[in-house]
Amino acid sequence: MTVVPATVDSREFRRVFGHFCTGVTIVTTTDEEGPAGFACQAFAPLSLDPPLVLFCPQTGSETWRRIQRTAIFCVNVLAEGHHDLSRAFGTRAPNRFADVSWTPSPAGAPILDGALTWAECQVEAVHPGGDHAIVVGRVLTLGECRGDGPLLFFKGRYRSTAPVPPGATPEVVDTLLAWPRHTDWI
Repeated sequence: MTVVPATVDSREFRRVFGHFCTGVTIVTTTDEEGPAGFACQAFAPLSLDPPLVLFCPQTGSETWRRIQRTAIFCVNVLAEGHHDLSRAFGTRAPNRFADVSWTPSPAGAPILDGALTWAECQVEAVHPGGDHAIVVGRVLTLGECRGDGPLLFFKGRYRSTAPVPPGATPEVVDTLLAWPRHTDWI
């Protein structure tokens, strides 16, 4: 029998869920103050029809405030080797875009050069989530997909995937969004 403590220690919470491997994204927007963005692990595709994604910013985030104002954001999926880019956008530095090359999405949000892929979205709904917000975004535009591997985060460290042998057949987990019985998965 598992004993559930009355309160959960935040360090223990982080340690336990550090065992859940995630991809790393940078969520961006731009407004009259210029470009803004932050590193975000709490991102997921949500729905195929309509095409929706979700991400979870801290409620006090300055970038989140700016995204709320513009209602437009771009999710940049980072490729392996983007450790420094992730670190730069994971800080509260005032100008995270100082040495970062980017191009505007159709609605103007920054698409970071070298991103594995990207999705431009419009804020559809916002729900409370403790010290974070749960933001649902409707996908407006999808970017091309590069052939590199993704940047992953696991147990407090950046990781990358093992190379896939040429000609390997995709596994079900490699094709979740294309899985023909999508009622089983997203």
